[in-house]
Amino acid sequence: MANLEKDDRFKKDSSKWEHFLNIWKQPLPEIGMTAREAVWKKNKSVLWYYPPVEKKYNVPIFLIYSLVNKPTILDLAPGESIIEALVNEGFQVYLLDFGIPGYEDSGTSIDDYLTDYIEKGVQRALRHSKALEITVMGFCLGGTLAAMYTAIADEPVKNLILSVTPIDFSGMPTFDQWAAEIKKGNVNFDELIDVYGTVPADFIQAGIRLTTSPLYFSHYLSLLNKADDKAYVERWRRFNTWSNGHIPFAGAALKQLMEDLGRKNKLVNGGLNIKGRSGDLQNITANLLVTCSMHDRLVPEEMIRPVMDLVSSRDKKYQLLDAGHATMTETGGLPPYLKKWLPKRSDPVK
Repeated sequence: MANLEKDDRFKKDSSKWEHFLNIWKQPLPEIGMTAREAVWKKNKSVLWYYPPVEKKYNVPIFLIYSLVNKPTILDLAPGESIIEALVNEGFQVYLLDFGIPGYEDSGTSIDDYLTDYIEKGVQRALRHSKALEITVMGFCLGGTLAAMYTAIADEPVKNLILSVTPIDFSGMPTFDQWAAEIKKGNVNFDELIDVYGTVPADFIQAGIRLTTSPLYFSHYLSLLNKADDKAYVERWRRFNTWSNGHIPFAGAALKQLMEDLGRKNKLVNGGLNIKGRSGDLQNITANLLVTCSMHDRLVPEEMIRPVMDLVSSRDKKYQLLDAGHATMTETGGLPPYLKKWLPKRSDPVK
């Protein structure tokens, strides 16, 4: 009897290894299947428009993702796409894809991203949608940019949604000794950044891995354990493609982030100036929804929560989620907190 059980386990384990090894011979599953069209382009950036299945709201949504990854996590697959969920709910959705910067983009600063790309993209979205107001929704560092933009915006931003967004850089969860030395002026990476011009994607990925997963193999064990589950494998491969899809970082933008946010923490302490305009978060009066994930090692709650006391918004909500940094939607629809908050603030079509 014991030998039969051992044989069964051996056959199951062998089958899983066979499936696991065959995975890497298969083409990657398709990502980003929600219907879209390009409505504006600038340099490497593209503004994508996702039309609603049936328009139910007059306020469109403008999505801003981080500068360190491709935004494919927002539209991984049917049933696992925040973009698909929004258009199915009746929202017009716009996504600003910054593209992949090259060496020639090394002089692009955060100010440039805010005024030449985000601001111009929002203006284009408003014209294209013929809307009177807009919702700006930012993810991770894209949320930091969304907050900075909203602080200087002349455009009518009705709602601001910040998802796992770093605002207070005074207490970095990791690299705390490095951060302390940078603030004191004892460490300066400007010369290294100038050598590369645009910081390679491998450097960006290595820094994030040190923060989140120094020993990066447990996810492969998870894949091996479920290698015979086709749905799990496809989702794993899509997510893995995104998580390894880091992109280069324009040198001028990285230096500005390190100086203005990392060293001087200007979003909290004040003094942020964006091409002659005050970037003080007190300028923000839009309805505000802030989400934080309790299992997020990259952007913990202490980096996010202070924004609630820095803005002038009267209508503001803070939502703590039982999730990780990259959790968007796995239910095929909008997360309950978003479905409850957003529609009533988006001018329903009568």
